Amino acid sequence: MFNMGDMGKMLEGMQENMAKLQAELESKTFSVKSGGGAVELTVNGKGEVVDLSIEESAMQDKATLEILLIGAINDANKMVQQNQQSSAFNLFGGAK
Repeated sequence: MFNMGDMGKMLEGMQENMAKLQAELESKTFSVKSGGGAVELTVNGKGEVVDLSIEESAMQDKATLEILLIGAINDANKMVQQNQQSSAFNLFGGAK
């Protein structure tokens, strides 16, 4: 027999778990380096840039700096996505 009360409790539990997951993701930071450390980028778990450091030498060549920034941003975004997928997988029973 289907019990609506049990379903409601289950949904509440899922909402609580999702809120915890979101808070956990937002509290994490991911740092990447590009060009041997000429560019260092840090993003939070939501993918927002929270810090950027560029060595003076990297500022001499605009085209190279653009490539280094694109690489760092892409690498950081991949890290965030992988962390989100891993956390969601674990939340929904992947780690049994």
